[in-house]
Amino acid sequence: MSKRIADFIAMYQRLDKDNLALLDTIYHQDIHFIDPLHELHGRDQLHQYFANLYANIKDCSFSISDSFECEEQAFLYWTMAFSHPRINGGREVLVNGHSLLRFEGVQVIMHRDYFDVGQLLYRNLPVIGGLIKFIEKRASGV
Repeated sequence: MSKRIADFIAMYQRLDKDNLALLDTIYHQDIHFIDPLHELHGRDQLHQYFANLYANIKDCSFSISDSFECEEQAFLYWTMAFSHPRINGGREVLVNGHSLLRFEGVQVIMHRDYFDVGQLLYRNLPVIGGLIKFIEKRASGV
């Protein structure tokens, strides 16, 4: 594993609402960040995104299961564990996903996350979650 991937993983292991300045150590000023719910440009927007994220959750951690690197890009496979007072009754939610990272030098210039929004959010909301689970059960023929 390269130093830049190791640094990226180490930063996410330490990141929380009190040390968002760590983002500046791995992300390029012109970062382009995309996930299924957001698209951001620049570190200022990235800081705001993480400030909002950490203001609303109780806990959030990432477990990296695998990583691959080829020239100026890398792929990380992860499980995110988080708890939010209004999601899943405040109990822990696990979300599997992966990230595509593109580097400019040692900093990430593009970060794209891929994950199932239903696993993250919809299945864990009151009323909507029950409806989605009912639809999935009907669709699977069970």
